[in-house]
Amino acid sequence: MTDSEPDPAADPKARLAEATAWVFDLDNTLYAASFDLFAQIDVRMKSYIADFLGLDPESAYQVQKQYFHDYGTSLRGLMHHHRMDPAPFLEFVHDIDVTVLPPSPDLDAALDRLPGRKLIFTNASAAHAERVVERLGIARHFEAVYDIVAADHRPKPEPAVYEDLVIRHGIDASRSVMVEDMARNLAPAAALGMTTVWVRTGSEWGQIGAEDGHVHHVTDDLTAWLGEVIGVTNQPGN
Repeated sequence: MTDSEPDPAADPKARLAEATAWVFDLDNTLYAASFDLFAQIDVRMKSYIADFLGLDPESAYQVQKQYFHDYGTSLRGLMHHHRMDPAPFLEFVHDIDVTVLPPSPDLDAALDRLPGRKLIFTNASAAHAERVVERLGIARHFEAVYDIVAADHRPKPEPAVYEDLVIRHGIDASRSVMVEDMARNLAPAAALGMTTVWVRTGSEWGQIGAEDGHVHHVTDDLTAWLGEVIGVTNQPGN
Protein backbone atom coordinates (compact mmCIF):
# COMPACT_ATOMS: atom_id res chain seq x y z
CA MET A 1 0.00 0.00 0.00
CA THR A 2 1.42 3.40 -1.02
CA ASP A 3 1.25 6.59 1.01
CA SER A 4 -1.46 7.89 -1.34
CA GLU A 5 -3.75 4.91 -0.80
CA PRO A 6 -6.19 4.97 2.14
CA ASP A 7 -5.70 2.55 4.97
CA PRO A 8 -8.97 0.60 5.45
CA ALA A 9 -8.07 -0.17 9.05
CA ALA A 10 -7.68 3.53 9.90
CA ASP A 11 -11.38 4.38 9.50
CA PRO A 12 -13.15 1.28 8.21
CA LYS A 13 -16.63 2.76 8.51
CA ALA A 14 -15.71 5.70 6.29
CA ARG A 15 -14.22 3.30 3.74
CA LEU A 16 -17.61 1.69 3.20
CA ALA A 17 -18.99 4.92 1.76
CA GLU A 18 -16.22 4.94 -0.85
CA ALA A 19 -16.59 1.33 -1.96
CA THR A 20 -17.03 0.77 -5.69
CA ALA A 21 -17.12 -3.04 -5.52
CA TRP A 22 -18.50 -5.59 -3.07
CA VAL A 23 -17.17 -9.15 -3.12
CA PHE A 24 -19.38 -11.69 -1.33
CA ASP A 25 -18.66 -15.24 -0.34
CA LEU A 26 -21.64 -17.53 -0.99
CA ASP A 27 -22.34 -20.36 1.45
CA ASN A 28 -23.12 -19.36 5.04
CA THR A 29 -22.64 -15.73 4.03
CA LEU A 30 -25.47 -14.77 1.69
CA TYR A 31 -27.76 -17.07 3.67
CA ALA A 32 -27.70 -18.03 7.35
CA ALA A 33 -25.55 -20.98 8.37
CA SER A 34 -28.53 -22.30 10.35
CA PHE A 35 -30.05 -23.59 7.11
CA ASP A 36 -27.09 -26.01 7.00
CA LEU A 37 -27.04 -26.37 3.24
CA PHE A 38 -23.47 -27.62 3.46
CA ALA A 39 -24.66 -30.72 5.35
CA GLN A 40 -26.11 -31.98 2.07
CA ILE A 41 -22.85 -31.26 0.25
CA ASP A 42 -20.92 -32.98 3.01
CA VAL A 43 -22.92 -36.21 2.64
CA ARG A 44 -22.56 -36.26 -1.13
CA MET A 45 -18.85 -35.52 -0.89
CA LYS A 46 -18.31 -38.48 1.43
CA SER A 47 -20.29 -40.72 -0.93
CA TYR A 48 -18.29 -39.63 -3.97
CA ILE A 49 -14.94 -40.12 -2.23
CA ALA A 50 -15.98 -43.56 -0.96
CA ASP A 51 -16.88 -44.68 -4.48
CA PHE A 52 -13.87 -43.04 -6.11
CA LEU A 53 -11.29 -44.47 -3.70
CA GLY A 54 -13.09 -47.71 -2.87
CA LEU A 55 -13.37 -46.87 0.82
CA ASP A 56 -15.99 -47.46 3.48
CA PRO A 57 -17.97 -44.32 4.44
CA GLU A 58 -16.06 -43.67 7.68
CA SER A 59 -12.65 -43.92 6.00
CA ALA A 60 -13.87 -41.71 3.15
CA TYR A 61 -15.02 -39.10 5.66
CA GLN A 62 -11.60 -39.11 7.33
CA VAL A 63 -9.91 -38.56 3.96
CA GLN A 64 -12.39 -35.82 3.12
CA LYS A 65 -11.72 -33.86 6.29
CA GLN A 66 -7.96 -34.44 6.25
CA TYR A 67 -7.67 -33.05 2.72
CA PHE A 68 -9.91 -30.13 3.65
CA HIS A 69 -7.61 -29.19 6.54
CA ASP A 70 -4.42 -29.79 4.52
CA TYR A 71 -5.40 -28.19 1.21
CA GLY A 72 -8.28 -25.81 1.89
CA THR A 73 -10.75 -28.02 0.00
CA SER A 74 -11.17 -31.77 -0.16
CA LEU A 75 -11.18 -31.40 -3.94
CA ARG A 76 -7.68 -29.96 -4.00
CA GLY A 77 -6.33 -32.89 -2.00
CA LEU A 78 -8.06 -35.42 -4.23
CA MET A 79 -6.64 -33.77 -7.33
CA HIS A 80 -3.14 -33.66 -5.82
CA HIS A 81 -2.99 -37.20 -4.48
CA HIS A 82 -5.31 -39.10 -6.82
CA ARG A 83 -5.39 -37.08 -10.08
CA MET A 84 -9.15 -36.85 -9.79
CA ASP A 85 -11.09 -35.04 -12.54
CA PRO A 86 -12.74 -32.13 -10.70
CA ALA A 87 -15.70 -31.60 -13.03
CA PRO A 88 -17.74 -34.74 -12.17
CA PHE A 89 -16.95 -34.24 -8.49
CA LEU A 90 -18.22 -30.65 -8.46
CA GLU A 91 -21.36 -31.59 -10.38
CA PHE A 92 -22.16 -34.48 -8.03
CA VAL A 93 -21.52 -32.80 -4.68
CA HIS A 94 -23.50 -29.68 -5.57
CA ASP A 95 -26.56 -31.59 -6.78
CA ILE A 96 -28.51 -30.72 -3.65
CA ASP A 97 -31.93 -29.45 -2.63
CA VAL A 98 -31.68 -25.66 -2.39
CA THR A 99 -35.40 -25.32 -1.65
CA VAL A 100 -34.52 -25.57 2.05
CA LEU A 101 -33.51 -21.92 1.61
CA PRO A 102 -36.38 -19.44 1.71
CA PRO A 103 -36.33 -16.46 -0.65
CA SER A 104 -34.83 -13.39 0.99
CA PRO A 105 -36.70 -10.23 -0.05
CA ASP A 106 -35.03 -8.19 2.69
CA LEU A 107 -31.56 -9.08 1.41
CA ASP A 108 -32.72 -8.39 -2.14
CA ALA A 109 -33.88 -4.91 -1.09
CA ALA A 110 -30.64 -4.22 0.78
CA LEU A 111 -28.49 -5.23 -2.18
CA ASP A 112 -30.66 -3.12 -4.47
CA ARG A 113 -29.92 -0.01 -2.39
CA LEU A 114 -26.24 -0.81 -1.92
CA PRO A 115 -24.17 1.21 -4.42
CA GLY A 116 -21.29 -0.38 -6.31
CA ARG A 117 -20.54 -3.50 -8.31
CA LYS A 118 -21.30 -6.86 -6.70
CA LEU A 119 -19.52 -10.16 -7.31
CA ILE A 120 -19.50 -13.62 -5.74
CA PHE A 121 -16.19 -15.26 -4.76
CA THR A 122 -16.66 -18.90 -3.77
CA ASN A 123 -14.77 -22.16 -3.33
CA ALA A 124 -17.86 -23.87 -4.76
CA SER A 125 -18.91 -24.05 -8.41
CA ALA A 126 -20.55 -21.29 -10.41
CA ALA A 127 -23.53 -23.57 -11.10
CA HIS A 128 -24.08 -24.01 -7.35
CA ALA A 129 -23.77 -20.27 -6.77
CA GLU A 130 -26.28 -19.51 -9.50
CA ARG A 131 -28.83 -21.96 -8.07
CA VAL A 132 -28.46 -20.50 -4.58
CA VAL A 133 -28.81 -16.85 -5.56
CA GLU A 134 -31.76 -17.67 -7.83
CA ARG A 135 -33.45 -19.39 -4.90
CA LEU A 136 -32.73 -16.43 -2.62
CA GLY A 137 -34.11 -14.05 -5.26
CA ILE A 138 -30.93 -11.97 -5.44
CA ALA A 139 -29.30 -13.17 -8.69
CA ARG A 140 -29.94 -9.90 -10.50
CA HIS A 141 -27.46 -8.02 -8.33
CA PHE A 142 -24.31 -9.97 -9.23
CA GLU A 143 -22.33 -9.25 -12.35
CA ALA A 144 -20.02 -12.26 -12.04
CA VAL A 145 -19.21 -15.40 -10.07
CA TYR A 146 -15.53 -16.14 -9.48
CA ASP A 147 -15.65 -19.81 -8.56
CA ILE A 148 -13.23 -22.65 -7.86
CA VAL A 149 -12.93 -23.39 -11.59
CA ALA A 150 -12.04 -19.78 -12.41
CA ALA A 151 -9.41 -20.03 -9.66
CA ASP A 152 -7.88 -23.08 -11.37
CA HIS A 153 -9.14 -25.13 -8.42
CA ARG A 154 -6.98 -23.18 -5.97
CA PRO A 155 -9.09 -22.42 -2.90
CA LYS A 156 -9.32 -19.41 -0.67
CA PRO A 157 -7.24 -18.26 1.15
CA GLU A 158 -4.42 -18.69 -1.41
CA PRO A 159 -3.29 -15.07 -2.07
CA ALA A 160 -2.74 -15.62 -5.81
CA VAL A 161 -6.44 -16.34 -6.24
CA TYR A 162 -7.40 -12.95 -4.79
CA GLU A 163 -4.89 -11.22 -7.03
CA ASP A 164 -6.36 -12.99 -10.07
CA LEU A 165 -9.90 -12.02 -9.05
CA VAL A 166 -8.90 -8.36 -8.79
CA ILE A 167 -7.09 -8.33 -12.13
CA ARG A 168 -9.64 -10.37 -14.06
CA HIS A 169 -12.59 -8.24 -12.99
CA GLY A 170 -10.84 -4.87 -12.89
CA ILE A 171 -11.46 -4.33 -9.19
CA ASP A 172 -9.83 -1.47 -7.30
CA ALA A 173 -8.95 -3.33 -4.10
CA SER A 174 -8.57 -0.12 -2.10
CA ARG A 175 -12.19 0.77 -2.97
CA SER A 176 -13.61 -2.70 -2.36
CA VAL A 177 -15.26 -4.66 0.44
CA MET A 178 -15.05 -8.42 0.93
CA VAL A 179 -17.71 -10.25 2.97
CA GLU A 180 -16.96 -13.78 4.19
CA ASP A 181 -17.93 -16.23 6.94
CA MET A 182 -14.42 -17.72 7.26
CA ALA A 183 -12.28 -15.16 9.06
CA ARG A 184 -8.98 -16.55 7.78
CA ASN A 185 -10.19 -16.09 4.19
CA LEU A 186 -10.23 -12.32 4.75
CA ALA A 187 -6.48 -12.02 5.36
CA PRO A 188 -5.40 -11.91 1.67
CA ALA A 189 -8.21 -9.45 0.92
CA ALA A 190 -7.02 -7.10 3.67
CA ALA A 191 -3.44 -7.45 2.41
CA LEU A 192 -4.60 -6.16 -0.98
CA GLY A 193 -6.24 -3.15 0.69
CA MET A 194 -9.82 -4.33 0.81
CA THR A 195 -12.13 -3.51 3.69
CA THR A 196 -13.23 -6.80 5.25
CA VAL A 197 -16.45 -8.01 6.84
CA TRP A 198 -16.65 -11.23 8.83
CA VAL A 199 -20.10 -12.83 9.03
CA ARG A 200 -19.90 -14.69 12.32
CA THR A 201 -21.72 -18.05 12.27
CA GLY A 202 -20.55 -19.59 15.55
CA SER A 203 -18.52 -22.31 13.86
CA GLU A 204 -15.12 -23.08 15.32
CA TRP A 205 -13.53 -23.33 11.88
CA GLY A 206 -15.04 -20.01 10.79
CA GLN A 207 -13.47 -18.01 13.61
CA ILE A 208 -9.88 -19.11 12.98
CA GLY A 209 -7.85 -15.96 12.31
CA ALA A 210 -10.53 -13.59 13.59
CA GLU A 211 -8.12 -11.99 16.07
CA ASP A 212 -5.24 -11.52 13.62
CA GLY A 213 -6.01 -7.88 12.77
CA HIS A 214 -7.38 -8.28 9.23
CA VAL A 215 -11.09 -8.19 10.16
CA HIS A 216 -12.49 -4.64 10.01
CA HIS A 217 -16.20 -5.34 10.60
CA VAL A 218 -18.06 -8.18 12.30
CA THR A 219 -21.75 -9.04 12.02
CA ASP A 220 -24.08 -11.87 12.95
CA ASP A 221 -26.75 -10.66 10.49
CA LEU A 222 -25.62 -9.62 7.02
CA THR A 223 -28.94 -8.15 5.94
CA ALA A 224 -29.24 -5.94 9.02
CA TRP A 225 -25.60 -4.88 8.71
CA LEU A 226 -26.07 -3.92 5.06
CA GLY A 227 -29.00 -1.76 6.15
CA GLU A 228 -26.66 0.15 8.45
CA VAL A 229 -24.10 0.48 5.64
CA ILE A 230 -26.72 1.91 3.30
CA GLY A 231 -27.34 4.60 5.88
CA VAL A 232 -23.66 5.49 5.74
CA THR A 233 -23.34 5.43 1.96
CA ASN A 234 -26.48 7.52 1.47
CA GLN A 235 -25.37 10.36 3.72
CA PRO A 236 -25.04 13.76 2.01
CA GLY A 237 -21.77 14.04 0.16
CA ASN A 238 -21.45 10.29 -0.49
